[in-house]
Amino acid sequence: MQQPQSAGPRIAFVGFGEAGQAFCGGLQPQAARAYDRAPLADRYAAAGVAGGSDPAAALEGAGLVFCLVTADQALAAAETCAPHLTPAALWLDGNSCAPATKRRAAVVIAAAGGRYVDMAIMAPVHPLRHRTPVLLAGPDACAAAAVLDTLGMAASVVAGPVGAASAIKMIRSVMVKGVEALTAECFLAARRAGVDAAVIGSLVASDPGIDWPAQGAYNLERMMVHGARRAAEMAEVAATLRELGLPDRMARATMDWQAQIAALGLAAGPAVLDERADRILRALV
Repeated sequence: MQQPQSAGPRIAFVGFGEAGQAFCGGLQPQAARAYDRAPLADRYAAAGVAGGSDPAAALEGAGLVFCLVTADQALAAAETCAPHLTPAALWLDGNSCAPATKRRAAVVIAAAGGRYVDMAIMAPVHPLRHRTPVLLAGPDACAAAAVLDTLGMAASVVAGPVGAASAIKMIRSVMVKGVEALTAECFLAARRAGVDAAVIGSLVASDPGIDWPAQGAYNLERMMVHGARRAAEMAEVAATLRELGLPDRMARATMDWQAQIAALGLAAGPAVLDERADRILRALV
């Protein structure tokens, strides 16, 4: 007996890390498939998707592909998967890459007959999962937005070519990830010097609208748990700035802090600023 057709396009995920799992868990697509270079059998089973290390199997018949790898692997993922794309498939590149990187990946996908869309994920994927706001850019952005709307996603089209959405994400990250790095530098130094209470008190007096201990603890958690991915993103941010003819010194310093704290391999633990700072300081020795 012929199986009933699922509504909407068949969906494939290239990369099944945090973002891939979050989108898949929210969408709960029928007959979804996933490809990742890492052995992720437990993740696939938990998500109810067919997954493995064969891109051809994952992409067979897929009309909508979410590429959600790390920033430094986005172009390589496009090159690996392009030969296996279904004709006219929408390739949504949601990686945190410089506009130039996105444009190179777009050439690869277009040459294989796919429709490349620059997608920028503009907030943490939890708790919103597939409803996390995304920006879309490029000649096929409107077509992609129409499909994503049927899936209940929160997509907005940015006027401009491939790279326009990514530029917003990259330049925003100068601030967002840079503030995280400043948090580490400030609060770790204050804790080691024994003046953390005084420093926090001064910050509260200057800007009482921010819960500095809570924000500091959150920023450290972002670096401890996600710092490696953030460091890869900041390398792309630095490339974006250089492409604009601007210095990238702050982006590179942020990249170094993110990578250094991630390399400590610490779990976030309780959301308490002084406890997180103390564990990082002990590991930095």
